[in-house]
Amino acid sequence: MKSSLYLIILLLFSSISIAQNISGKAYYESKTTVDMSNWGGGRMSEDQKRQIAERMKSMLEKTYILTFSGNESMYKEEEKLEAGAGSGGFGRMMSSFTAGKQYKNIEKNQILEEREFFGKQFLINDTITNLQWQVGKESKMIGQYLAIRATAIKQVDPNDFSMARRRRNRDRDAEKKEGTEEVKDSTEVRDPMDEIEVPKEVLVTAWFTPQIPVKNGPGEYGGLPGLILEMNIDRTTILCSKIVLNPEETEEIKEPTKGKEVTRKEYNAIVKEKTEEMRQNWRGGGRRGGGRRFGG
Repeated sequence: MKSSLYLIILLLFSSISIAQNISGKAYYESKTTVDMSNWGGGRMSEDQKRQIAERMKSMLEKTYILTFSGNESMYKEEEKLEAGAGSGGFGRMMSSFTAGKQYKNIEKNQILEEREFFGKQFLINDTITNLQWQVGKESKMIGQYLAIRATAIKQVDPNDFSMARRRRNRDRDAEKKEGTEEVKDSTEVRDPMDEIEVPKEVLVTAWFTPQIPVKNGPGEYGGLPGLILEMNIDRTTILCSKIVLNPEETEEIKEPTKGKEVTRKEYNAIVKEKTEEMRQNWRGGGRRGGGRRFGG
């Protein structure tokens, strides 16, 4: 164990001087799990749940590429040919809550993030998320690289529905146990947003390698003394499957310019306003055709 710790320290100090000269690409496989057991309030068959899970697969399993050079990087989904008709309106809605291209400049502590929200393009200009990492003693091999475990607590924005999960209704569970649950009108319109919740904070676990001394990683994450090879954030696991270092032909990293530039705070306010509008439309029967178009 001591020899392993000495190796880690040696790698950390010997690699700092060459960090600025490293460029390359890291390929990541991202997978998010969804608990389908309670979907549909017990009214859905196992076959229906399997069909929904299959349609959601393209949204929950993705491949990303991190291109990095010096202090700059670009993280984006790998382009692939779509098979079939996709996931329809539900897929378009969920894609509104996921990031597009993410450009990071570590020296400037800047992140530029493309977002498409219900057909409207935005470019979020923000500072990089600097988590308070706690580097542990645990290590493992990921491919040919020695990786070290680090953890942090991330505060989650209440409008980040990519983190949404099914709400646990403790009051209703208590009513069932006591036998006092009220019988509700079957024609009552139920707000689907009442069925989900966004956690206030989540545990983030990262495995980084000092053998590639760049303070970078997938998406918004970084700040560790080595490239992040694996991440676990709530129900999502991101694993690096391939690394190409210092290729003969380097890809130019350009700042994204697509969309209306806004701050993170401004964008979150827009999402909150639109989400509330959607809920009001649903409660008022707007899901059957009413409601104002976004941006109108």
